[in-house]
Amino acid sequence: MLYTSITLHTFVYAKIGESMGQIQAASAIEPTAVTPRELMSKHRLTAEEAEQIERAGHLFPGGALGGNALSEDAKFVFSRGEGARFWDTSGNEYIDYVLGSGTFFLGHAHPRIQRAISEQASRGTHFFAYLNEQAIEFATRLKPIIRCCERMRFTTSGSDSTFHAIRLARGFTGRDKILKFEGAYHGAHDYAQVSTTPKNPLEFPSGTSDTAGIPRAVSDLTFVAPYNDASALESILKEHASEIAAVIIEPIQRIIRPRDGFLQKVRELCTRFNIPMILDEVVTGFRYGLGGAQDYFDVVPDLATYGKIIGGGLPVGLVAGRADIMDQADPSNKGKEGYVYQNGTLQGHMLGCVAGMATLDVLSEDRVYERTFERAEHLRDGLRRVFTDNRMGILVFGEGPMWHMLFTEKEPENWRDILAADGAKLAKMEPELLRQGLFVLPGNRRFISIQHNEDDLEATFEAADRVCKALKS
Repeated sequence: MLYTSITLHTFVYAKIGESMGQIQAASAIEPTAVTPRELMSKHRLTAEEAEQIERAGHLFPGGALGGNALSEDAKFVFSRGEGARFWDTSGNEYIDYVLGSGTFFLGHAHPRIQRAISEQASRGTHFFAYLNEQAIEFATRLKPIIRCCERMRFTTSGSDSTFHAIRLARGFTGRDKILKFEGAYHGAHDYAQVSTTPKNPLEFPSGTSDTAGIPRAVSDLTFVAPYNDASALESILKEHASEIAAVIIEPIQRIIRPRDGFLQKVRELCTRFNIPMILDEVVTGFRYGLGGAQDYFDVVPDLATYGKIIGGGLPVGLVAGRADIMDQADPSNKGKEGYVYQNGTLQGHMLGCVAGMATLDVLSEDRVYERTFERAEHLRDGLRRVFTDNRMGILVFGEGPMWHMLFTEKEPENWRDILAADGAKLAKMEPELLRQGLFVLPGNRRFISIQHNEDDLEATFEAADRVCKALKS
């Protein structure tokens, strides 16, 4: 049940009908004396869901499927999703602003995706990484959309994509080191897990490993520069260009927008110093238009990497770029000097390809992006009003279908600006948003899908207002 109006004296609950928009008000109950903590504790678990959570604790490290985990008093188990919402095992309903870390731009269980997967599954799902009709058709449709694309290779995730792009750049240049920007996330592999979330940043261009298990010899192969600082980047490249195989960059770094002209300056510097530019479009690809960040910001890299949206919710990634770089992976050259190995058992998976083509079909429809961008701006504006009215000192910002909020006065331009924000206040607020039926991943950016509607937004504003009032009481 998604709660839409609660005060200390009365609460009114809302039942979301099958249309996802019809609200039926229930009568108020007698007032009771409750503490703010009790007021916020509307996240109720059945015995079944509690048992699932306990069982997961014995099956997975930390009881989690990956590197993200909710606090013990806020854990739940996903059961099903539809549109912009999902339900846990206990039947609690949430408006989803995580969307599979941005994967479900079309929302959950989109009928076009379901149909494409079902029809293909009856004909077979995969035949190893040889040619198949679906992969050829999907690639044919992708090539004119991706501006830098002369050749491409499918992978099975965004991490795979950045890993292989870096290997291709190293093979092409004969150099070992890469340059990334502090605070950027480029996947889970060793070369990416450097200075992603450093608590005590080092002096540039030195970086720090984000995890144990990475040899120092590997992490030392990564230079780190401040995002949005073209002068600092130029200084590093002047001194180290002969060592650097690639500059890899997120066009929108996590939640940070590029300054006007910054991406173009990165492109210019990479060209001047003869260093391949890798544009990590795992998050931005197909979210900012079919042409992604390359069209949105008018910048063309040497290589681009994709994941998330491209597979329509299935594990699909892509590396695309210049033919002279990509053709190093031609399997007919195995054993020859200059050959770069790139392979994966499930790449070009047919279910992922048909889901990806269905995604392109939906996103090609009239005004899909325009409406989604408008709704995202409405969401940001509405939250700004709520936080201003409650004098919370929260800044709401974002670009297109992504948004975030921080306890700060200034929109961040780099990782160290984010460190300067009041993270403790945000960490206190985010679990309360979750308990009120708003799924936000603590400390991370939020997304909006093409299926978020005005009812979702109004319920969001009401829930945020309740949280503000309870936290202040």
